[in-house]
Amino acid sequence: GSSPIAALYYDRIVKNYPDLDVDGVSLHYQCLRRLIETASSPERRIEYYKDLIARFPDRVDMGALLFLLGKEYEKVGEWDLAVKTYARFIPYYGAPVPGYPDAFQYARNIVDFYNSPKDWTYTDLDVLVGKVKAALTAGDPYRLRTYRAKVNFFAMSWHQDETDVNSQVLFDFTEFMSGGRIYYDDGLDASSGPRDAYLKTWGWSERISTWYLYFRKIYFPADPEIHGRWEWAGIYFGEKMQ
Repeated sequence: GSSPIAALYYDRIVKNYPDLDVDGVSLHYQCLRRLIETASSPERRIEYYKDLIARFPDRVDMGALLFLLGKEYEKVGEWDLAVKTYARFIPYYGAPVPGYPDAFQYARNIVDFYNSPKDWTYTDLDVLVGKVKAALTAGDPYRLRTYRAKVNFFAMSWHQDETDVNSQVLFDFTEFMSGGRIYYDDGLDASSGPRDAYLKTWGWSERISTWYLYFRKIYFPADPEIHGRWEWAGIYFGEKMQ
């Protein structure tokens, strides 16, 4: 029942002794699996994940291990390595990762955002919202499109999950602005906070004519110049749920 003491021996076996197969199973493989479960620091888990991937590619669930290695790189701030690892994970579409049901979408979002120009972001939320309002007043779908996020932009009902692949869209405003002027509240919705903001709009030529435009602060420590800026990240259809 003393995992820290056990880990010392597992680590010693892997680093100081040649591997042996016992009943067809590698001792080093078993030790590395146990070390990942007991290691307290992400730096050590990175070491063990890398060892497992390099030495036992045919025995491990490669997709799951690559994603989990990416998460560990995130924890230590190694964003370049995290993105490269997530990029290696993406081809394993559908691979289950325990505890991360949206692993594929998460990894793809990070890789796509990392590789994008991020030229739709704004330091000041009021400036971004003002530009969006001006485009709505002018009835200009092309200007409106320039202000939305070009990566991971979503459009969905309040009941959907943002990670649902059906909510990730290439959105064209033209067909929804043919019914006349689009209206909007003067101020942001009362539920807006320091990291998220909502603007109620209505008059869209669609079965659901009320949309809430969703703005959020970007969490992306990989790039300090982008981290903390604002983006128009998506749309919620219908009246806001209380």
